[in-house]
Amino acid sequence: MTALRHALEMRLAEARLAMMMLTRFPVGRLSDPSPSAAAACWAFPLAGLAVGALTALVLVGLLWLGVPSGVAAGLTLAAGILATGGLHEDGLADVADGFGGGRTRDRKLEIMRDSRIGTYGALALILMLGLRWSALTTVIEREPIDALLAVVAIAIVSRSVLPLVLGILPPARSDGLGHGSANPGRTRIFASIVLGGLALTGLLGGETALAISAALCMTLLLGAWWAYRQIGGQTGDVLGAIQQTTDLCAWIVVLVLSESLI
Repeated sequence: MTALRHALEMRLAEARLAMMMLTRFPVGRLSDPSPSAAAACWAFPLAGLAVGALTALVLVGLLWLGVPSGVAAGLTLAAGILATGGLHEDGLADVADGFGGGRTRDRKLEIMRDSRIGTYGALALILMLGLRWSALTTVIEREPIDALLAVVAIAIVSRSVLPLVLGILPPARSDGLGHGSANPGRTRIFASIVLGGLALTGLLGGETALAISAALCMTLLLGAWWAYRQIGGQTGDVLGAIQQTTDLCAWIVVLVLSESLI
């Protein structure tokens, strides 16, 4: 009984750490000994669930108030950004600046660590937010319920793939989130992917889940290959960029499938 209680306490601590790493939600402090970042990776989908639930509630409230779909979509995206502190968007911008502006591996990593945003980063953010806003707006106009379910499911699955990136790519730096979370282990990677798959299937249905999974596999492999080619591995910024691209990829699939059902 003591061993079971200890195991449950460790899983709870890992889930709280995942929330601290990926969101701005107040979850209290961790007691010593605290789990490692790698141990908490399995709970990334739970952090996605918290973000997705908040944004879905915001969207429900806005639609209930009669706010136009475009404005509702924009405010919903804003709620998600506030919930994470713009963590993933920051990673996308840093990767765009580093990969686009650096000639050598060291220079790319140096640019990625710079807090200032450049042309490539600004363009990446504008395009990403614009495309996500457009997709969400269109799905809301076609079927609001599908939009609500997709908001939650995509928030979960776009984070459930991150442990796989940590497992297949070596850390490109000797510090930072990417280094501290590297090599989470097959069990944690599997647990995260299963949680993401269950969310997709339960919320969006088997056909949509299968289509999104296939698209995400291609996006994930391409992103991992590109990161390895550019800087020899992953960093926290790379994880943020992959979360953003898989999020957009999933929305495109939902958008295409919703159009085919009209």
